Amino acid sequence: MAGGFVGGGEAIAGRAEQYEGKITGYFILACIVGSFGGSLFGYDLGVSSGVTAMDDFLIKFFPEVYARKSAHLHETDYCKYDNQVLTLFTSSLYFAGLVSTFAASHLTRRRGRRATIMVGAVSFFLGGAVNAAAANVAMLIAGRLLLGVGIGFGNQAVPLYLSEIAPYNIRGAVNQLFQLTTCLGILVADVINYFTDKIHPWGWRLSLGLAMGPATAIFVGALFLPETPNSLVEMGRLEEARRVLEKVRGTRKVDAEFEDLREASEAARAVRGTFRSLLAARNRPQLIIGALGIPAFQQLSGMNSILFYSPVIFQSLGFGNSAALYSSIITGSMLVVGALVSMVVVDRLGRRFLFIEAGIQMISSMVVVAVILALKFGHGEELSKGVGTVLVVAICLFVVAYGWSWGPLGWLVPSELFPLEMRSAGQSVVVCVNLFWTAAVAQCFLAAMCHLRWGVFILFAALIVVMSIFVILLLPETKQVPIEEIWMLFDKHWYWKRIVRKDPKYQGHHHHQMAAMPTAAAAAAAKSGSSEV
Repeated sequence: MAGGFVGGGEAIAGRAEQYEGKITGYFILACIVGSFGGSLFGYDLGVSSGVTAMDDFLIKFFPEVYARKSAHLHETDYCKYDNQVLTLFTSSLYFAGLVSTFAASHLTRRRGRRATIMVGAVSFFLGGAVNAAAANVAMLIAGRLLLGVGIGFGNQAVPLYLSEIAPYNIRGAVNQLFQLTTCLGILVADVINYFTDKIHPWGWRLSLGLAMGPATAIFVGALFLPETPNSLVEMGRLEEARRVLEKVRGTRKVDAEFEDLREASEAARAVRGTFRSLLAARNRPQLIIGALGIPAFQQLSGMNSILFYSPVIFQSLGFGNSAALYSSIITGSMLVVGALVSMVVVDRLGRRFLFIEAGIQMISSMVVVAVILALKFGHGEELSKGVGTVLVVAICLFVVAYGWSWGPLGWLVPSELFPLEMRSAGQSVVVCVNLFWTAAVAQCFLAAMCHLRWGVFILFAALIVVMSIFVILLLPETKQVPIEEIWMLFDKHWYWKRIVRKDPKYQGHHHHQMAAMPTAAAAAAAKSGSSEV
């Protein structure tokens, strides 16, 4: 498979080594604004979990939960917060995001990634304003729905934006800015909640209203941002795409990359009915791995349950009332550490390595937590210091492993897998599946914990085993492979090649490109092929 030989100039393959470019200020601005989108998402996740535990907030909107909470202040009660309307306050956001991401997909394709990011920011601003001024539960839910629309638009466009604007050899790290800023957003929200909790009776309004800050920053930043070259080519604005590419890469020599974009875009135009083509056999691997498997598993790993649970555990260690805060800040910091580790190693060690290593680490942590809780927890006695320390360490190991695997890769890998013609539609399905499972897990978790108790952790451990096997068998390594050449990995994969080659359109669509297999992708395919069979 000597890939340097290109016949008749018709092959798209193998141009990657001719890509040129350096990191420019323009590119850095794009990264900063793009990743602010993640911080909004994170801020919102963090704020809502903190606000729903604030007494002033509960007294005003959910008096019965408050009554139950104050009755059981000192015991380790698995069922304290099990209230469907309160859970709806949190989940309404995800359901709105889920529906709106399809509108976002249309906008992303027609008007570009940047427009979608701006619409998201406006919606987010309005949601924050409505929530801060809420007088009743209906207003609260309305504000949450607006925030959800903001998230639906943001999460649809930001990962795409970052994946497309990044030079391919650091694409993983750049895309993970999204996860890193999400974690920072959660951490900032935790710290802010700690202080606003002391402001009675309107502290929670401040927490919810501060979301307007980052929303404004994104909108203003987006005014100065370039649209991604991929997107401009998709809209047929070739001259402009070329200019932007030269600006972002800081060099005039962008012919190779520009040609790849143009050909990918022509291939994309030839395909009609994007959501339908998701179902075609040639795109089966992207559908199963990228659009359905990974985003669902990201939520089913049980991360949310750990984040929710840590306050209870820390409280029983005798940390007292600020326990909830400490535990949130500890788990929040662990997520940030995980995201940073991931950014450093993802393009070197690769995606598969991180998934598999973290899987082992998460399974063992979950089992440890389950065993300790089964033996020691819920008998009304306080946990001893030693047992407590083991729990805290196990939880931190779990969170940090998630932080460098399923957390960031759950967004990175799907955004890399799709070919251009389906990238927007595919990302919509990713966001939709992700938010659907987030909402489902959020709605069911409190009830499940109430009934299964420590068994919930065994359940998650079992799910992580399934997830890891899924990755080992089905996901090819995508590090260092240019984004428009990813499909070749499936053509060489021990399992997927049988399926993609069945599609009548597949051979016709791609045969001339297979004439010269690119050295990078060929080597990667040869490697992953031999290691897996």
